[in-house]
Amino acid sequence: MSRFEAPAITAWAQQCAEQAGASTAVAANIAKHLVAADLMGFRTHGLIRLRYNLSCLSQGLSKGQGEPRRVSGRAAIELWDADFLPGLHTMPMAVARAMAMAVDYGTGTVVMRRTQHVAALVVYLEQATAAGMMVQIMCATPAQQAVAPFGGKSAWFSPNPLAIGVPTSSQPVLFDVSLSMLAAGKVRTAIAEGKPLPFPALITAAGDYTADARTFLADPASVLAPLGGADLGYKGTGLNLYSELWTLALSQYGRHQARSDGDANTVWVQVVDPAALGDSEGFKQQAQALVDGMCAATPIDPSQPVRVPGSGALALREQQLQQGISYSAAIIKQLQWCAEQYHTPLPSGL
Repeated sequence: MSRFEAPAITAWAQQCAEQAGASTAVAANIAKHLVAADLMGFRTHGLIRLRYNLSCLSQGLSKGQGEPRRVSGRAAIELWDADFLPGLHTMPMAVARAMAMAVDYGTGTVVMRRTQHVAALVVYLEQATAAGMMVQIMCATPAQQAVAPFGGKSAWFSPNPLAIGVPTSSQPVLFDVSLSMLAAGKVRTAIAEGKPLPFPALITAAGDYTADARTFLADPASVLAPLGGADLGYKGTGLNLYSELWTLALSQYGRHQARSDGDANTVWVQVVDPAALGDSEGFKQQAQALVDGMCAATPIDPSQPVRVPGSGALALREQQLQQGISYSAAIIKQLQWCAEQYHTPLPSGL
């Protein structure tokens, strides 16, 4: 493992993005949000994705500057077209716009299509919770088919992450989950490390559930199972359909239009201001009571008490801000490629 101070590795990533053709503002957002994911332990969506972002910029698949275009909307909802700007740059804009609408109308929604890969949704939640607002984000990838519907063995859905952020009287609730049994990035990590998956998360071409990650690269390849797996996958299928109705259908930009869009995402961002319905501190107290009651449940294993979603990520962030962010040899190899390709040496490690 190698460790780097967060400010140093963030500045390095920004310099790489600028070398690849991003404006200062776009490069800063790419670096900030990839490092934010690493700080919180979302490794598959942290700096390991820097190479992808830099390559998109260099090849013209991502725009290095600009802003999303408002296509249509009403007072508290808007449709945006990002025209392949990096999602790491457009997502904070979408959250900010939804927050502004929520101040005026109690709620605000932005549906945004054709934004390059947004990475970890969790890193955008605190933008709203820090202002005392609730936020929900859903994301789909219209050019990707990797998740089978329950009862099927061929893919139709993308993995479709869902994230929720809620302020409380203490730490916010931060929830980020894929609607497939595992995110594709975790399957690829298992393949790279030569390890089996922790549970049967794939469906083979023969229709069998398996924990063998290698089948994901077979010919014919296995596909991701929906959340719930072999017994309860109908629940995950319903959630995946829900996600794609709220993203692809609402944006009126589906798979038949996005065949060549690669990893570009369509997102749905909704913010609610609790102050529109009553005292904002009263809401936080109610939210805190719900969290406290959950955590007071008698644990199965006393050494593993019930945790609030996001608490582990927030604790890890504090630790890594003090001790440095740790990176595996596999990730360092990817970062070294970026350093050499864009003539920006990695900073000194700790």
